[in-house]
Amino acid sequence: MSVDGWNTLLVLGGIRSGKSEFAESVVADAPTVRYVATAPAGDPEDTEWATRLAAHRARRPGSWTTEETAADPGRLAEVIAAAGPNETLLVDDLGGWVTVLLDPAHQPADDTATIAELAAAVRASAARLVLVSPEVGLSLVPTTPLGRAFTDALGATNRAVADACDAVALVVAGQTAWLKPAATPTHPGMPAVPGQADVPAQAGPGQGAAQPSPTQAGAPAQAGPGQAGAPEEALPEVLTPAALAAPASTPAGEPGRPQAGPGRAGAPTQADWAAPTMALPMVATGLVIQPGMELPMPDDYTGPQAVDRLATLDIPGSGLGVLEQVVGFAAATQGTATPTPWGTVRVLLLHGDHEGGASAGATPGESARRARQARAGKGALARLAAENGASLQVVETPTSAPIEEGPALTGEQVESALRYGWRLAEQAADAGVQLLVLAACGAGTETAAAAVLAATAGAEPPAVLGRVLNERGEYDDAAWMVRCAAVRDALHRTRRSTREAKDILAELGGGDVAVATGVLLGATARRIPVLLDGPVGVAAGMVSRDLAGQARHWCLLPDHGGRPGVRLAADVLGLTPLLDLRLDLGEGATALAALPLLRSALTLAAGLPVHPSLGGGDDEDFTEPEPAGPGPTSTDPEPEFAEPEPAGPGPTSTEPEFTEPAPVQGPTSTEPGPEFAEPEPAGPGPTTVGPDEPVAPGRRAD
Repeated sequence: MSVDGWNTLLVLGGIRSGKSEFAESVVADAPTVRYVATAPAGDPEDTEWATRLAAHRARRPGSWTTEETAADPGRLAEVIAAAGPNETLLVDDLGGWVTVLLDPAHQPADDTATIAELAAAVRASAARLVLVSPEVGLSLVPTTPLGRAFTDALGATNRAVADACDAVALVVAGQTAWLKPAATPTHPGMPAVPGQADVPAQAGPGQGAAQPSPTQAGAPAQAGPGQAGAPEEALPEVLTPAALAAPASTPAGEPGRPQAGPGRAGAPTQADWAAPTMALPMVATGLVIQPGMELPMPDDYTGPQAVDRLATLDIPGSGLGVLEQVVGFAAATQGTATPTPWGTVRVLLLHGDHEGGASAGATPGESARRARQARAGKGALARLAAENGASLQVVETPTSAPIEEGPALTGEQVESALRYGWRLAEQAADAGVQLLVLAACGAGTETAAAAVLAATAGAEPPAVLGRVLNERGEYDDAAWMVRCAAVRDALHRTRRSTREAKDILAELGGGDVAVATGVLLGATARRIPVLLDGPVGVAAGMVSRDLAGQARHWCLLPDHGGRPGVRLAADVLGLTPLLDLRLDLGEGATALAALPLLRSALTLAAGLPVHPSLGGGDDEDFTEPEPAGPGPTSTDPEPEFAEPEPAGPGPTSTEPEFTEPAPVQGPTSTEPGPEFAEPEPAGPGPTTVGPDEPVAPGRRAD
């Protein structure tokens, strides 16, 4: 049996239930797959049947080989029995096999014996084997003798093969239920089973009903490093800092205060990181994380398209400057030329100390206090996460042994840590997370990262190891020299090492770097971009190059933080730091501080229109703002110049603009007035008369 709990799997399902697609997803990442087709060719005139067969063939990758057994039903057992331990077989399906078995052309035949031979071959199979079969036992009993014979034979076949297989899954309407689970997977296409931690792995091929596990019997489950058969533990709790920022006086049990419980990272009952997983597509096929994995790459076209599109936007200035890199990165990882700001963000804070000289100068218990602080929604990282609406997951990683004396981790611990990191990325992807922020807070993490950089980039330890700052804000150069000496001795001890990825993690990197590497690989597999912030993240990026070179293309470095090791790793990985804030608030805080700026750049890139000269909206799209006060209701065009309205009440008539002024009040005689009349003013005059000028009877005030 494979290390992840099952070697043979039977997939049951009704017509068009998605059983074949599910079975194909299980073996999709195997290096080679032998597809065993059991269905007969059928009537040449039956175009619908031919279309079904063609659809099945079209889904198979080009690397798969096809083998047909329709000519002889007994040959299926022979093919399964002859398959080697390094092969992966997909048999689709047993319904077609039973059809051939009952074909009069193969009669007389001992159906019972042939089914027994098939079950025996499945039970003894050394290959990775997945069989697909229709489930017809839930339908009505057929009314014809041939239909009853088919359902009886298929029911007997399913029953015998299910008993021989390590695991059985039932697919109904595209949803999978595990009827006989072994260590069930959690990656897409292989959904996890609630409470799976209570289900033990099968002891071996052909084992019957599973015996109660220690957990089921009431005994505590035990899991140690590298224990492949141990039950899978729950991942750390995902925290929401804004909801957890409660006063210290909040009584235990009230909302807003986290409680300790099983599986919580704050009070782990066992080594969660060491639990086995089938979240990896490679593990689902019996393989492990290994060098040269082929993982997805960002889109090669949408990134440059998005950057070129920025030059067409209606921007008054020269553009976004260095933030154009953010737009190109988001476009490539989202697969669109108009990327949108990341909505759902999760921070992974890895906590794991390094013993020996790597942690020289560190305050004992300080890293654990920081981890507890983050869980409580306090501290710089949690506050910035709350401001950005990001969730926070504090992850306990294995403690690393002194690297100057021996390996930091065992080989089994490295494998478990890599898988654990992959599971964290899988969990984030299943929760809809669009961006991961990778951070660490362990004692000696910078020293371990410097050792990894020195081993992978050929750098001298003093050149990549930053100075040690104690809790009083003073530089401790003596502690810095001890750390440099620890890295020097570790490099000398491993001078004959192969410098392969897993060897570097075991000898130098330790638990936090190994888990971070698994996170990068899992995020790459699920197409989730990652913000790196600090030495641990870039060290994981250096190691991941040998495992999957695609991982670095899903990483973005907002700031180097003034750390020499980060500068060097960024140069090797081809990551250009966007900012130079030189914040020193702990790993992850700088990335969260820069996140609003990165989101703003994406908002502008997605929301601004194209400039009118390049085909965007023109000036006609803009309307004249309405006046503050009431205006005329007429739609006639206004004259070029209009007489301003008087400040006081004016006439209501429509008399001409200028009239002969009335005579000034004088004597009551009838003599004519003076020969001289006052000339008309050149411009508009006062609209009222002064207090010293009496108005003659009948004259209006102009």
